[in-house]
Amino acid sequence: MISIIVTTYNWPAALDACLNSLQAQTDRDFEIIVADDGSTDDTRQLIARLQQQASMTIKHIHHDDQGFRAATIRNKAVAASQGDYLLFMDGDCIALPHFVARHRQLAQAGFFVPGNRCLLSRAYTQNLLKDRVALHSKSLLFLLGLRCHGHINRWLPLLHIPGQRWRYWQPERWQNAMTCNLGVWKSDFTNVNGFDEHFEGWGYEDSDLVIRLIHNGIQRKEGRFAVPVLHLWHPQNDRSQHDDNYRRLMARLEDRGFIRAEKGLDQYV
Repeated sequence: MISIIVTTYNWPAALDACLNSLQAQTDRDFEIIVADDGSTDDTRQLIARLQQQASMTIKHIHHDDQGFRAATIRNKAVAASQGDYLLFMDGDCIALPHFVARHRQLAQAGFFVPGNRCLLSRAYTQNLLKDRVALHSKSLLFLLGLRCHGHINRWLPLLHIPGQRWRYWQPERWQNAMTCNLGVWKSDFTNVNGFDEHFEGWGYEDSDLVIRLIHNGIQRKEGRFAVPVLHLWHPQNDRSQHDDNYRRLMARLEDRGFIRAEKGLDQYV
């Protein structure tokens, strides 16, 4: 089984669109674990309603709001998961119907799989959420129309390009592997002790995870042109911790012997 870890913070309308897109998947052998980084009661009420309606398991893992602690809440969510394979995505992303099925096809021992994203405009995001548009059910032609009207930043990543050989071309590339769309075996995640919770505030906890996976012999298998997500527009997060997190990341990059997170998953399992 696949465990989908959906990270959210105080945006129930976006989370509703995200979870509705997951309920429309062609492959339904998965559980959803909402990793809630301190949202208010509106999010809890939404999840409780969807838990009653959904045909798959939805778990809600929540901790108190103490600032941006995505690494911590994702570790807690993984500790509550039952699947052998983890898919990380954000609660402001919309998955197309074959998202899970194609991630399952790409999953391979010894590899992590980063997908990519297409960014929606501010105006279209607001209209989509206000009108509750089921964007995940729209055709490729409809999405091309969004690109023509400037409502989506790019269209080519939505194409599905078959073939495998080219997906192995950059086995140690850590850049642009983000947890808004990332597949990894739970055993590989556990072996590096998950996310390092020393990364607080916005920035680079996902890059650090990927670098440590690579240092531990897990290689990149490209998910582009197979598993895109549609990313809703939102203001930038507070980036006051960017520089400290980046310095920590660069130190990790240089130290190939650093594999296990200092403060990670083993606190919860």
